[in-house]
Amino acid sequence: MYVREGAGLRWGAVRMDAVRNGSCPGNITSLGSAKCFGTSCPPDHKWAARPPTLPITRVGADDLGREILPRFREQGLPIETVQEDKAAQTGTAQVTLSGDGLAHFTIQEDVAWDYLAATPEAQSAVRAADAVCFGSLAQRSKISRESIQRLVADVPPQALRIFDVNLRQRYYSRELIEQSLRFANILRLNEDELSVLTEMFGIAGSVKNQIEPLAQLLGGGRTAAYGNTVALTRGANGRLLYRDGRWSEVTSRPVEVVDTVGAGDSFAAAMALGLLHDLDLDTVNDLANEVARFVCTQPGATPHLPPNFAEKLRKTALP
Repeated sequence: MYVREGAGLRWGAVRMDAVRNGSCPGNITSLGSAKCFGTSCPPDHKWAARPPTLPITRVGADDLGREILPRFREQGLPIETVQEDKAAQTGTAQVTLSGDGLAHFTIQEDVAWDYLAATPEAQSAVRAADAVCFGSLAQRSKISRESIQRLVADVPPQALRIFDVNLRQRYYSRELIEQSLRFANILRLNEDELSVLTEMFGIAGSVKNQIEPLAQLLGGGRTAAYGNTVALTRGANGRLLYRDGRWSEVTSRPVEVVDTVGAGDSFAAAMALGLLHDLDLDTVNDLANEVARFVCTQPGATPHLPPNFAEKLRKTALP
């Protein structure tokens, strides 16, 4: 199955990241998709298999906001769903990279994406979508939370609804996580986030015994094609996918890590692409793992896939 008449959507924050150790330049990130805009495309926007992708976000009427829009166009992204806030400034974050490339974020408060609105353009986009992705951080304000939940409620029932957990600082609660899980049919999280959620919901046991109950909390609609899916990203330990009683485990081969910003997010993007193309769960896991491995070797937020890699992925995804 190719992407039908809809699109892949990502909504939430767009911000300028300042990386403190100087190993990569300031860059644009869309909340929960630091190295891959949208939910169903690898970073290379020239890849033939990529469906239309729309970022739903909000920037300030400031220098950073004016810089972001041309960068979106360079990435091949339409901007009709990008909102401009006349009062709040464009979001920024300080990113500190540890010696092993792990990223630690300090995120500015009360910025443009905290005032994200459910505009007519956004509503029209979600109603035509095949896949959407939303996170927890983008819902930290009452205004953005209500807007995002209103929009995701309008997503077609057969679409992928990916809750890409991003637990940052103090910007989450059990109520918010429960609400988001009810809207989703796919959960993407890392090992640290798994620990937080299992403690939050009183889930014990092995990793697999923890994942199955989390899958049961997903309420965004089970479809014959996708079912309820949980994706656990484990850094150098690889990736684990669960869907309706079936498991797929991939051990990641070692790479020279430049930074890990967005590795899990690019995994989620490639995973969505594979699911939209009806690929086998193991193939989806392999595909997404390769994309995540590659972006870990690159500085910045939106690296382009090398032509031979993009071609390999295209042949995998297309019939």
